[in-house]
Amino acid sequence: MRYGVFGAGHLGKIHIKCIQESSTLDLAGFYDPDSQASKSVADAQGVKAYPSAEALIADCDIIDIVTPTITHFRLASMALEAGKHVFIEKPVTHTVEEATALIALRDRMKLSVQVGHVERFNPAFLALGKREINPMFVEGHRLATFNPRGTDVSVVLDLMIHDLDILLTLVPSRVSEISANGVSVVSDTPDICNARITFENGCVANLTASRISLKQMRKMRIFQRDAYISLDFLERNASLLRLYHENPGPDLPAMELETPKGNKWISMETPPMEPVNAIRMELETFADSIQRSVPSPVTLEDGLEALRVAYQILDQIEKSSAHAV
Repeated sequence: MRYGVFGAGHLGKIHIKCIQESSTLDLAGFYDPDSQASKSVADAQGVKAYPSAEALIADCDIIDIVTPTITHFRLASMALEAGKHVFIEKPVTHTVEEATALIALRDRMKLSVQVGHVERFNPAFLALGKREINPMFVEGHRLATFNPRGTDVSVVLDLMIHDLDILLTLVPSRVSEISANGVSVVSDTPDICNARITFENGCVANLTASRISLKQMRKMRIFQRDAYISLDFLERNASLLRLYHENPGPDLPAMELETPKGNKWISMETPPMEPVNAIRMELETFADSIQRSVPSPVTLEDGLEALRVAYQILDQIEKSSAHAV
């Protein structure tokens, strides 16, 4: 599958390198409207810089959109109208209405679209495998040091949306209520945010995101009736503490506890982590899903739902700020 990349910024260059390093993908080249940046990337990475968006689209099977969010809808629409499959970085589009329109266009053209929620391919998340996950409380912290790149959108759309996608993937229920607070510190949009999300099945999630922290952190803790699960997306590891009502046997070492309701057993598991390149894996998986005619692992609908909840959080932040004045 021939990939063409839109955008040669920081993340665009990473995508270009990942496709170049893949044994199953073929990089046609890239397009960036900044001619000076295009020449620099073309020379440094030995890749073809196309003279126009139309020229790149015409020469590829899959268009990989790694550009500012406000351009996503226009570029994705161009590619789909030309009969090309599309990989599009998160957040999927600038507005919910644009994402909805892309779904209709994808269906009309009978093509595949995948959204770049890369944490789905993080070894920590992959370690959950097919384990039964039924969260009742989720706590997430995604903290980053300040970087001017990405401040074209709020911290909710820049960082928290990763955890929103994971949360919506894990909880088999619809969102019923959201409360949130946020603060703009160095940009025109919230740089720090805390959101409390309640689901119809009773699950509650407390997510915090900041892009002006002194240290980096990307952790999620999942509590359910019979287990506690800790995911560290930064260190790429996971721990599972599970409660058993009967001795699980010699294949799973467990500590026995005496309780008022009888003896219970607790096991601690640290699943082995596969050393994968998450970005390369998501790009390869998308191409594979096209060739096998199966749904992409992160659909447009997934991207839309994460975006919808993100904007509900931003609405709550705006209401909270108005009440505080």
